[in-house]
Amino acid sequence: QVQLVESGGGLVQAGGSLRLSCAASGRTFSRYAMGWFRQAPGKEREFVAAVSWSAISTNYADSMKGRFTISRDNAKNTVYLQMISLKPEDTAVYYCAAAKKYSEYVPRREYEYDYWGQGTQVTVSS
Repeated sequence: QVQLVESGGGLVQAGGSLRLSCAASGRTFSRYAMGWFRQAPGKEREFVAAVSWSAISTNYADSMKGRFTISRDNAKNTVYLQMISLKPEDTAVYYCAAAKKYSEYVPRREYEYDYWGQGTQVTVSS
């Protein structure tokens, strides 16, 4: 069992930056691929970024490449999402998720993830 708690969301102006954190419980965190998803009002949840258990492999949604960076610290059981050049359309609830993938495969689809956090709100004002 893995419990995930996101933090770091908030209100930021367009062009600004935020760093989201996701703290995981459990001693097997390092065996999970970790991902970030987001859901804007009235829209379906979408993939943002993911990182393999080793942190060697990453995967990004095309619209986030170059602006978002995912990283992890297995010693701290934490995964991060650094976001720069934020746009109003980045406004959403951001969710952290864990997938039991002890390989370099980096999942992009919701059904591939086993555990989810409760989400943290990011609001970008214009």
